[in-house]
Amino acid sequence: MSNLNRFDAITIFPEYFAPLNLSLIGKAQSAGLIEIGIHDLRSQTTDVHGSVDDTPYGGGAGMVMSPEPWGKAIDEVAELAPDEIHELIVLTPAGQKLTQALAQELTQSKHLIFACGRYEGIDVRVSDFYATQKNFKVREISIGDYVLGGGEVATLVIMEAIIRLLPGVIGNPASLDEESHTLISQDGALVEYPNYTKPKEWRGLNVPDVLLSGNHGEIAKWRLEQAVIRTKNRPS
Repeated sequence: MSNLNRFDAITIFPEYFAPLNLSLIGKAQSAGLIEIGIHDLRSQTTDVHGSVDDTPYGGGAGMVMSPEPWGKAIDEVAELAPDEIHELIVLTPAGQKLTQALAQELTQSKHLIFACGRYEGIDVRVSDFYATQKNFKVREISIGDYVLGGGEVATLVIMEAIIRLLPGVIGNPASLDEESHTLISQDGALVEYPNYTKPKEWRGLNVPDVLLSGNHGEIAKWRLEQAVIRTKNRPS
């Protein structure tokens, strides 16, 4: 088994994933910390049009993505990490909400396969079939209560949320300990406290005196208080 975390995305728009070559994720790939593969679903079709969808049984608006190309694509991608348990992530508004805790949990998966649906989604038999396979685990995930044109944007969000938590990706891992949804108080998870940098005064607004005091105990107390206030005042 590989020590690396592998991420594969299946999509009809591979170009959507160009941002993965930038910033922390791009550096993590270059450093050999992770492996990422992007796969064109249309390569698994047999007709001249590269059709991946059809009309829904029972009628209704929109088109549904056909199971056969998805099955071929997922089987082929699974062979890239044959010794791993494959975690199949199906992006859908009906799925489990993405949280920091879920992102942290997914860092333990060595092979994540993202199924980027479009139109009215993927024929549910794809999820049903792979849920019965002993070397697969299927998760339906949503990044919020709204509808997107497809799963590509959601996949980018989830990948970044996971990858930045992996060892070696963030230059100073201590910065992960005090960020939003990681800070914990007796009231639960908190959003991060407000941050300041130079200059000390900007457009009539000053850095709080406590941050200039050098008293680390008072600074820590102030930051926790501000995190609690920010969390309580956060719009629902």
